[in-house]
Amino acid sequence: MSSSQDQPEQATAQRSPARAKRKVTLIGAATNLLLGAGKIVAGYIGQSQALIVDGIHSLSDLLSDAMVLLAASYGSQEADSDHPYGHARIETAATAGVGAILLLVAAGFIYDAINRLLIDPTALLIPGWLALVVAVGSLVVKEALYHYTQAVGKRVRSDLICANAWHHRSDALSSLVVVGGIIGVFIGFPWLDAVAAIVVALMLAHIGLQFAWQSMRELVDTGLDNDEVEYIELLVARIDGVRAVHGLRTRYMGQDALVDLHVLVDPRLSVSEGHRISEAVRHRLVRDVSSVSEVLVHVDHEDPSWDDETAALPLRRRVERDLYEQWQDMAAADMVERIDLHYMEGKLEVEIHLPWDAETDGRALTEYFEDLATAAEQIDYVSACRVHLLGR
Repeated sequence: MSSSQDQPEQATAQRSPARAKRKVTLIGAATNLLLGAGKIVAGYIGQSQALIVDGIHSLSDLLSDAMVLLAASYGSQEADSDHPYGHARIETAATAGVGAILLLVAAGFIYDAINRLLIDPTALLIPGWLALVVAVGSLVVKEALYHYTQAVGKRVRSDLICANAWHHRSDALSSLVVVGGIIGVFIGFPWLDAVAAIVVALMLAHIGLQFAWQSMRELVDTGLDNDEVEYIELLVARIDGVRAVHGLRTRYMGQDALVDLHVLVDPRLSVSEGHRISEAVRHRLVRDVSSVSEVLVHVDHEDPSWDDETAALPLRRRVERDLYEQWQDMAAADMVERIDLHYMEGKLEVEIHLPWDAETDGRALTEYFEDLATAAEQIDYVSACRVHLLGR
């Protein structure tokens, strides 16, 4: 059971992810500084070159801590005019950088181990007990720091913090290499140090490659996996008013997913009802898909196979001009109060709205209807014209 002291800290981290990221990174930086200096001094006194190099490795972690701190501060900023989608990609780029550092550290371990095993066996170290004690202490501290940082990273959903946690583990594993080497020397197997170094380096390389690869996939706008896409399509298809879903595209921005999609609706819906349906789609996805933070919905009234034909049709200004040219000798044209246009399967349907009251001559009104509709339908791109009455 968590203590009462732990609960406020967890609540604070949940309320302010940026603050939690800064805190865990500063703790890691201070730990790296103290451990690095301590291992260098102990390695010099205890005559362990491996511990000295391990201390330098700890100090080098300060570089990645600074990178993480910078990215956590700027990556959590709100969107602005220069970055309308926010600054989360800063964190993504920094995660790729940490992954690259892990790969370089792994390559260094492998090179050093192979050099000592095959090229210069005399370089195998002969450390003392002081080096062993400090190496074990470093291993314990860095492993604890790894678990703490990893927990914070998962809580605030940050790959960058998780990547830095593995950087802490790389230092713990390098200390493990030193421990293995020292114990190997004590029991008469000095080559165990180099073998352990290669194994640990391969583990580090795998982790570094995972972080770098995932970050690069995000930077080139790789979408969500197929199962998530199918789930999104299923959710949208169930929304009242949606006839079909197509053109679904996704991408990540930091830990948040952005979704673009087209929904097919009844072609005779009003603009306001089409907008209402699109807002229902956006709300449903943001609510029910945890990774989705923003949705852009395009409302379609017909199958996209008609897009080219529809795009060739004129817009309202030209349509009204052509209609009134057809109606120029008709007195009823002055009575038209509203014209609705429906672009349907490469043709245009026109709806005309006329005023009506009880005193209007029904026979004359019918003639007006027929004359206006017949004239409108003589326009080559108009497939049909309907007339509606607006009551007073």
